[in-house]
Amino acid sequence: MNIPFLGSRHKKRDEAVLALDPEGVAELLSECELLRAQASQEGVLLDDSAASLEALDQLLPRWRDDEESLPWLGNDAGLYLGTVIVRTVQGARWDLRPGGQAVVRLASGREFDVVETGQEWAASGVPELSQLYAEVAET
Repeated sequence: MNIPFLGSRHKKRDEAVLALDPEGVAELLSECELLRAQASQEGVLLDDSAASLEALDQLLPRWRDDEESLPWLGNDAGLYLGTVIVRTVQGARWDLRPGGQAVVRLASGREFDVVETGQEWAASGVPELSQLYAEVAET
């Protein structure tokens, strides 16, 4: 995912933004408006918990019929997964790849492209968001 609000795509500058305001970046990445609206319509509260990921996995995937919103929803699902990981797994943090793609990095150095995972989940339901979270939380 390219994050245009971070300015030019220079690694040092992107790292500087994350270093200066990691909470602000995390807050911005956690918005996920489309996903939150879809979940709310189905009675699912996204409270940044592992249980909310399980609830998302149980939703009927009505969004798959809308090819226009599918990529946006997948992007939001990935960012939401990343938000839950960053807020609940000790040492996890947002990081940026060259080019501005947001990923989650664990204290061990292991990196997860949560946006790609969200895209796959939105398109096919696999991998389940809660399953990936459980794997990450074990590490």
